Parts: sequence; structure tokens; C-alpha cells
Amino acid sequence: MSDAYQEAHDLSLTDPAAFWGKAAEDIHWVKRWDKVLDESNPPFYRWFVGGELNTCYNAVDRHVEAGHGDRAAIIYDSPITGTKRTTTYAELKQQTASFAGVLADQGVTKGDRVIIYMPMVPEALVAMLACARLGAVHSVVFGGFAANELATRINDAKPKVVVAASCGLEPGRVIAYKPLLDEAIRVATHKPDRCVILQREQKPGDLIAGRDVDWAEAVSSARPHDCVPVQATDPLYILYTSGTTGQPKGVVRDNGGHAVALKWTMKAIYNMEPGEVYWAASDVGWVVGHSYICYGPLLHGCTTVVFEGKPVGTPDAGTFWRVISEHKIPVLFTAPTAFRAIKKEDPNGELLQKYDLSHFRTLFLAGERADPNTITWAQAQLKVPVIDHWWQTETGWAIAANCMGLQEFPVKLGSPTKAVPGWNVQVLGEDKQPVAPGQIGALVCKLPLPPGTLPTLWNADDRFRQAYMDEYPGYYKTGDAGFVDEEGYVYVMTRTDDIINVAGHRLSTGAMEEVLANHPDVAECAVIGVHDDMKGQMPLGFLVLKAGVTKPHAEVVAEAVKMVRETIGPVAAFKKALVVNRLPKTRSGKILRGTMQKIADHEEFKMPATIDDPDILPEIEDALKEVGLAK
Repeated sequence: MSDAYQEAHDLSLTDPAAFWGKAAEDIHWVKRWDKVLDESNPPFYRWFVGGELNTCYNAVDRHVEAGHGDRAAIIYDSPITGTKRTTTYAELKQQTASFAGVLADQGVTKGDRVIIYMPMVPEALVAMLACARLGAVHSVVFGGFAANELATRINDAKPKVVVAASCGLEPGRVIAYKPLLDEAIRVATHKPDRCVILQREQKPGDLIAGRDVDWAEAVSSARPHDCVPVQATDPLYILYTSGTTGQPKGVVRDNGGHAVALKWTMKAIYNMEPGEVYWAASDVGWVVGHSYICYGPLLHGCTTVVFEGKPVGTPDAGTFWRVISEHKIPVLFTAPTAFRAIKKEDPNGELLQKYDLSHFRTLFLAGERADPNTITWAQAQLKVPVIDHWWQTETGWAIAANCMGLQEFPVKLGSPTKAVPGWNVQVLGEDKQPVAPGQIGALVCKLPLPPGTLPTLWNADDRFRQAYMDEYPGYYKTGDAGFVDEEGYVYVMTRTDDIINVAGHRLSTGAMEEVLANHPDVAECAVIGVHDDMKGQMPLGFLVLKAGVTKPHAEVVAEAVKMVRETIGPVAAFKKALVVNRLPKTRSGKILRGTMQKIADHEEFKMPATIDDPDILPEIEDALKEVGLAK
């Protein structure tokens, strides 16, 4: 049996310049790099220094020039609107060049930032690619985020232009984006010069004269713009991820390393061939949407699916099977949450029987830990490999995976298999030394990280060091804990900070606590993530009220929930809070969130040696029982 995986992994660690230099031959360069890896300023490693390229050219134009202009680039499938539309590579080139002309007409040039606030429509990809075409830096903000969150990102990225849709669509309701955008700009200290608005017929927005530009009108008169060469080390995009302080972190992705790594993963990990249809059922606002709805499939010459719908309710739990069957999709990548939702609605897989999935090869899951029940159910229904793989917003692509294009390994439930070539995953104990196989510790990745990962945070080099590099010198701190077994299989067990995972969305409990602390009746608060069969985790708030508050507890809770939803947005899924007399703390004043979480999740726990008052834990347990948690 070929050991293609081990050979690739070994070379990627012993001679990363040789390994990634070979992978880079699959990308079109305007100017070849001077050096594959610049290690002169750790931990700020840079890939393909001196090289020049354009990411949009590699994702779109080169396929047209190679004679594949008639190949489908994007399939838009919206069960919510009943719309299906295919865009060829030639059409995508024309649309992207025209919209790049629109942005250029608004003054956008190389290095300028553009915020994109759009739902799952093909125009979102056109906007991203148009920015890349100009060498501008895009920052996509998920359409479910509230005005306050959008304003924070506007202040940090300082965009020259915001591109937005007038609305987004959810089953049974329309979410007006334009008022949220207007409010975000009103409260932001930075004001963009222009907003380009894609008017959707379901709810057009009111345009502000002198600031707002209609997408369709602007495109009709725009001159197409050519691709602008940029340095490999120039930023392609900023993507904000939850920070433990509540202040979002702007993860930077560069052009060169990103293109090389994503192109390589399409074959090595997902075993895709150019011309095949690839579906990542995610959202452009998340990292999966950047890597595997927009850039990865197009760099590889595949057809990508833009799906505006839900795994259930649009119209039923068979919609995924319908899309896979109709568009002849061999590989689907989604979050375990989606399959838990499908399983709940159709536990016996009866809807699956209606569709021909004979061409379907592999299901990939990521975004949260894939529980064994979900994997075994999906395996039984689909009768294809079900591959969990582990990665993060910061990494941009998988740290650990069963690399189906290199060598398939047996699946071990609970493990995303082995470290992908390029990744040196280690487990460190409290003494920051490697632990034996099977022992739990902090999961870290030895530097340098492979190409396509974050070179830094936007305008925050010091924060980059503090957040990821300082605690374990020479390593990238993933913030996850787990172990590696004797065969090199990685197991990711839990977060080591306050980030919880709700349906594949990483959310900061610290950010929620900041909102709750602003309630006039709340003296103190804590938010933990508790186990949820459907979404993986759900946030749960604990509120200690100020002395003398006579308002009914239910009223305070309702107000607190409303505040979180208005400030962070419905994506926070914050629905439950309870009032308690006090919070369990260490003698130094640290709230024992981990202990509270174990009680809520019915897990065994040791009485913390540093607890200030052991009698408080039964009170917490009683409060949890009142909301149906704890034993």
C-alpha cells in the first residue's frame, strides 16, 4: 500500500520550501517568488516573498483563457425564493470585471478596504472577487450580525466602501439589512465614502442620496477592470473572529500563500477534480464560505454551489439530498449541526430514498466537534465515508483531516484523523513540555505555520503575539485541548478559553457577558456554553441582581436576552438566562465557569481546591434544575 500521506507529511515538515514550492507551481504568477519561506522575523513568517500574482485571475480569468469559459463556475440554488441560476466562468469574469469597475469608480484602489454585508447570493462572491481583482482588501461581515457588531468592524477595518444587499431571507421572514447598515454607519466613528446596495425585490432599501449607489445601475455603466498584480504577502481579506475580550480579532489572509494552500487542498484533502461540483453548505460570512464557497473551488476550476436555504424547513429535511442529486455533487462539506437537524426531522432517512445519490462520494464535517452519533447515523444513511476535520478561522483550512486525495485512513469516531501535511500538531502539558500519546493537554502547532494561515491580525501585531504565540513559545496556540494517540490520530476535546461553538459558529461568551453587565439591574453575570443535542452548544447566562431590585426575575431575564440579541444578533442563539444569588468563584475572584458547565452538562467534577465557598455549588445546581438542566 502506498504511503503517500506519510511521504507528503514528512517532506512538508523537513523541507517546507520544497513541498510548498512544488505546490505553488499550480498557481499562475505574474512574477515568481524570490524565496518560498522567509523565517527572518518569527513569529511573523511570510510565504512566497517577492512573488506577484492576482487571486481573482487565478480563480476566474485563467480558466476562461484555458478554454473553460463555458464551464459552470457558480450554481445558485435558493429554495427560499425558488430560484436556480448557473453562472459560467466566462460570465463570472465579465461580472467580476464590471463590478471591479464599479468599485474603482467609487475610488477603491489597491490596499483599500471594502466591507461586504450580504446574504447567500452569487453577487457576494462577485463582490469578493472584484476586490481581489483590484488588490483591495475585503472584509465580509455575516448578515446575521447586528448594527453594533457591524459598526465595530467598520471602525477597525476603516473601509472606503461598503457593499451590502437590501435584505437577507430566512424561512418565513425577510431580514432588512439596509436599516442595520444605516444604523451601523450612524454609530461608527469611521464613515465609508460610499455604499453599493444590491436591491432585492423582497425588500428594497431606501438609498441615501450622495452616499448610496444602486448595484444594477452602477454595473450598467461601469468599465470592466483588469486584474491588478499584488505582492504574495499583500492582504487578500480580513475576517473578524470572536475575541475573548469581546473585541473582534481581524484575521488577515495573504494572497500568495492562501492561493497555493487552498488550490492544493482541493485535491489532497477533498479529492476533487476540476470541472466537478463542490458544495460547502455554509455562509460567505464565515471562514468556510471564504475558503470553500468562494476561493478554493474556483482556484481548482470546480463548480461551487451558493445555497440560500436551510437543512430543514426549505421545504423539508430532504433539501440537501435534492441539491446533491440535482447538481450531481460528489462532495459536501457542512457542519454537524446540519446533520443533527436532518436526523431530528427524518430519523430513518425516508426522504433520502426519493433521490439518486449514486455519484456522491464523501461527506466532510467541520466547524465543531462531530459527535459519534451524528457520524454513525450519516454513515448508515449515505453509505459513503463521513470525514470529520478540524480547522479554525485563523488557519483558513484543515489542521487535521483524512486526506482523501492522498491516502484514506480508517475513521476513528471522535477524531478528525491525522495532521494534514504542513501541520506539526503537538500536545503540551501544564509544564509546556510534550506529553505522551493519549494524554490530554493543550493542542498546539509548531511554527512556522503552513501557507494560507494567518500571518498576523489586522493592525494588531502585539495582539497576534499575545493571543496565539506568547503562551507556548515556538508554537501556535489553537485554544483547543485534546490528545494524539499512538497512531497519530488527533482528538479535539474542548476549548481552553471562553469561545463556545453554536451550530459551527464560534461565539465569545465574554462578549455576551459584556452586554449582560450593561443591564441596569445586573450586578454580576457569567455565560457558559451548555451541551445541546441539535446545535452542539448553547449559551446560558447567570445573572446576579443588584440589591434592592424588586422587578420579577422573568422580566429581567427577558430584557437581558433581548439585549444580547439586539447587540450581537440572532446568531448568538442567546435564549436562556437564570437569576442566582451569587456565582461560584476562586479565592482570587475568578468565576468557575468550567465547573458550572460540568454541572449543567451532568458531568463529574472535582470540587476546585481554590473555591471560595463550596456551599454555593448546590445553589447553582438547584437553579439549573429549575430550567431543566443538571440532574
